[in-house]
Amino acid sequence: MKTLVVITGPTAVGKTRAAIAVAQHLGCEIVCADSRQIYRDIPICTAAPTAAERAAVPHHLVAFKALDESYSAADYESDVLSLLPNLWQRSDYAVMCGGSMLYVHAVCHGIDELPTIAPELRQHMLERLEHEGLESLLADLERLDPDYYRVVDRSNPRRVVHAIEICLQAGVPYSTLRTGAAKPRPWRTVSIGLNMERDLLFDRINRRVDAMIDAGLEAEARSVQHLRHLNSLNTVGMKEMMAYFDGVMDRDTAIARIKKNTRVYAKKQLTWLRRDSDIVWCSPSDTLATIERLI
Repeated sequence: MKTLVVITGPTAVGKTRAAIAVAQHLGCEIVCADSRQIYRDIPICTAAPTAAERAAVPHHLVAFKALDESYSAADYESDVLSLLPNLWQRSDYAVMCGGSMLYVHAVCHGIDELPTIAPELRQHMLERLEHEGLESLLADLERLDPDYYRVVDRSNPRRVVHAIEICLQAGVPYSTLRTGAAKPRPWRTVSIGLNMERDLLFDRINRRVDAMIDAGLEAEARSVQHLRHLNSLNTVGMKEMMAYFDGVMDRDTAIARIKKNTRVYAKKQLTWLRRDSDIVWCSPSDTLATIERLI
């Protein structure tokens, strides 16, 4: 039976390095599971695999979308399901690496079938978000789908906008379409979660942000500043840089805020991932041994 090895965990824990070691050991290729690394033109901000890392092991679904292209977990599920048969012609294994929890869940367990959002509706909602703000959209969501409104992350514009789009496109509340039923998969899944002591992880995050600054994060952000309204740039690193460019905060404060918000994101990732009882946790240095034991 073919085996999908999932390597996940919080940001900056060392997933890419571990995935490369596992893929080389198993003689297979890597599928990226990162909702920001799919985009071109922002490799520093997204900590995308470097050219050397991609040369060491082929990586798929990295930097293949333009910043103004929409993409969803359902799109990702479809792309991976199309990709895996090709990878398994060359190996009995494939490694999926990333910390985007919805992407990982979509491939491993399936995702509810939802209507495709019409481009004009998507554009209308983006314009509303830009001009009216999140509070106005939250009021709409409470009216359209009070059940989902009670559980949605109200600080996440992407989730709020997506839910309203589904309500309007389908003509029924988004919550009525969220069955959560798992789909059967014709492969075995082995899921590894990487983690380390909190202080060590936070130190790695802080040092990685410093390395991003040294690598040219500010110049990268300025190069896409004219596209700041796009959802693809609504991410840690870009948001703080844009606030710095607007004079809302100074450069040092923006960098400190990137570190803080990345640490907060890492904690959210861990909270979400720990709900999955299929994940076997280990330290990055024990990844290969854990994989060997499981497969």
